[in-house]
Amino acid sequence: MAITYLKKADKTPETETATAQKVVNTMLAEIQKNGEAAVRKYANDLDRWTGEVIVTQEQIEANAREVPEQVKADIDFAIKQVYEFAQAQRRSLSEFEVELHPGVTAGQRVMPVNVAGCYAPAGRYAHIASAYMGVATAKAAGVKTIIACSGPFRGGPMHPYLLYAFNKAGADIIMTLGGVQAIATMADGLFTGKPADVIVGPGNKFVAEAKRALFGKVGIDVFAGPTEIGIIADETADPAIVASDLVGQAEHGHESPAWLFTTSRSLAEEVMRQVPKLIDLLPPTARDAAGSAWRDYGEVMLCDTRDEVVEISDRYASEHLEVHAKDLDWWLKTLTCYGSLFLGEETTVAYGDKASGPNHVLPTKGAARYSGGLSVHKFMKTFTWQRMTRTAARDIGLATARISRLEGMEAHARTADDRLAKYFPGQQFELGDPVKL
Repeated sequence: MAITYLKKADKTPETETATAQKVVNTMLAEIQKNGEAAVRKYANDLDRWTGEVIVTQEQIEANAREVPEQVKADIDFAIKQVYEFAQAQRRSLSEFEVELHPGVTAGQRVMPVNVAGCYAPAGRYAHIASAYMGVATAKAAGVKTIIACSGPFRGGPMHPYLLYAFNKAGADIIMTLGGVQAIATMADGLFTGKPADVIVGPGNKFVAEAKRALFGKVGIDVFAGPTEIGIIADETADPAIVASDLVGQAEHGHESPAWLFTTSRSLAEEVMRQVPKLIDLLPPTARDAAGSAWRDYGEVMLCDTRDEVVEISDRYASEHLEVHAKDLDWWLKTLTCYGSLFLGEETTVAYGDKASGPNHVLPTKGAARYSGGLSVHKFMKTFTWQRMTRTAARDIGLATARISRLEGMEAHARTADDRLAKYFPGQQFELGDPVKL
C-alpha cells in the first residue's frame, strides 16, 4: 500500500483528552455533591450567567416576536426537513411477533424513552441547527418530555434564534446552561425533577467527556467531540470546491481535523495552496479557529489507487465524508466507516449541518467504525417479549434443564424441572446430570 502524507498533522483528536477528563471528573463530582448550587456556581464562573436557569413561556413568546420573519422561515424549513427524515427513520422500526417453535411465540415492541436531554453548544457561534437536530428528532420519536439546554451567548442570555429553534422544534423545557454543568443537570434532573434517560447533542471536548463519564447512568447518542471532515477526491474534482469545504468545517474550532484523501498529486498540491488563502479571507473568529485546525490537525494523503483511498478512509472513519470522484455508486457500495456520507460536489457537509434532513450529530474520533450518528433510533427502545403453551414449555424446558446443568447452573435447571413436574405429572424426562459443584 503506497500512501504519501503531503501534509501530516502534529496532533490527533485524542491529544487533549486526558486534560479534559480531569476537568470533567472534578466538575461532575462537585455537582454530584452540591447539586443545583454547584451548577449555578459553574454557570457564573464559566459563563458569567446569574439569571434564571429555566426559560419561562413568557420569555419564549417575547423572544419569538423579536425574531425576523425570514429567520423564522429558514429555521422552520430546516426543522421540517429534519423532522420528516426522522419520521421516515421511525417508520423503519417495526413491531413484530413470530412463532419460533410450535407454541413458542416471541416478539418485539418499540417505544420511545420518557425523557430526553438535548444539548446545543454556545460559545463562539450560535449553533442554531444543533437545537433542532436533537429536539425535532426526539419529537419524531415520540419522547414524552424533551429538555433542551444551551449556554448564554457571549455573556448574555441564550441566543434568540437558538431559543426560537428549541421551542419551534418541540422542546418542553428549555434551560440556559452550557458545558459540563448542562450535561450533569440533565442527567440528574436538577431544576426539573426529570432525569434524562438519554442525552444527545454535540459539544466541545469537555461536553464529550461529560457524556462519556455519565454513559451508563444515562444513554447518549455518540461520543461527538470536535467536528471532523474527510474528503475523497480524484482528478475530476474541483480543487477550489474541495479547499472551500475543508475550510468550511475547520472553522468549527481549533481542534477540528480536516483530511483529504486523493489519488491526484496535482489536485492535492492545489488544494494545499488554496486552503491558507481561503482561511485568510475569513472573519477574525473563524480565521483563528480554521487556521489553528488546519495547521495542527489538517492532513493530505496521496494514494495510488481508489482501493487504497477506501482503506485509509475507513481507518480514519471521518465524522463527515465527502466524495468528489467518478463512479459515486462504487464509493457508496464500498466505503464502510463514516458518520455521514456526502456524494458528489453538489452535496456539501454544510448542507447536512444545517438543512438537508439527515442529522448532523455524528460520531468522531473513529467511532464511526462501530456507531452511526444521532437518529430517531437513539430515542427508541426495542423490547422483546415471549409466551408459550405448556406443550411448548416441555420442549424448551428439556433443553433448558440440560444446558443449565452443562453450565453448572442447578437453580436454572430446577426452574425447568419444576414446570415439567407440574405440567406433566408422572412423566419421566432426561434432565441431565445434577450439578455437583
